[in-house]
Amino acid sequence: MSTPAIPTIQRSPRVQIAPEPPPLNPGDHLSREEFHRRYEAHPEIKKAELIEGVVYMPSPIRDLLHSSPHSDIVTWLGVYRAATPGLRGGDSGTVLIDFENEVQPDTFIRILPEFGGRTRTNERDYVEGAPELVVAVAASSVAYDLYVKKRVYQQSGAPEYIVFQMHEERVDWFVLRDGVYASLAPDENGVIKS
Repeated sequence: MSTPAIPTIQRSPRVQIAPEPPPLNPGDHLSREEFHRRYEAHPEIKKAELIEGVVYMPSPIRDLLHSSPHSDIVTWLGVYRAATPGLRGGDSGTVLIDFENEVQPDTFIRILPEFGGRTRTNERDYVEGAPELVVAVAASSVAYDLYVKKRVYQQSGAPEYIVFQMHEERVDWFVLRDGVYASLAPDENGVIKS
């Protein structure tokens, strides 16, 4: 009696499957590289920022407290940009400040490098460096717009930072002087001039 032959098992080559990045959560402490990797892997997330290595994800946007004034500010800056050569504007665009900060300002204006500006667009079409003017519409975000984000923009050398405080019905316009933001005061007609 002969022993039956044992069939040879053909093994297929091992397929390497890259693991999905973990979710992106508010309060996560991440490097900018890891934040960006997770953010890009989750297109369902509409807005997230990395501020001093911490993930922030804002609340849904309301019309009268954010969306409508935001639209007005974009129009205002768009008219200024259209009349001034060498400028480019941004609306909620990703700005890579440094290794701990990837922000999405409500709107900004930057001077193009060929006109003496400090920012550039990288090979992936993201802005790198602090824009010359950053604007925030702050209702639910006022706590971090006026403190931690203001500090980031100041340390990165953004020359001007404007915060429209919707609940307080006030505008804070900061100008960088000797590395520190100073508040611009309105003139006798109540107009703030840069």
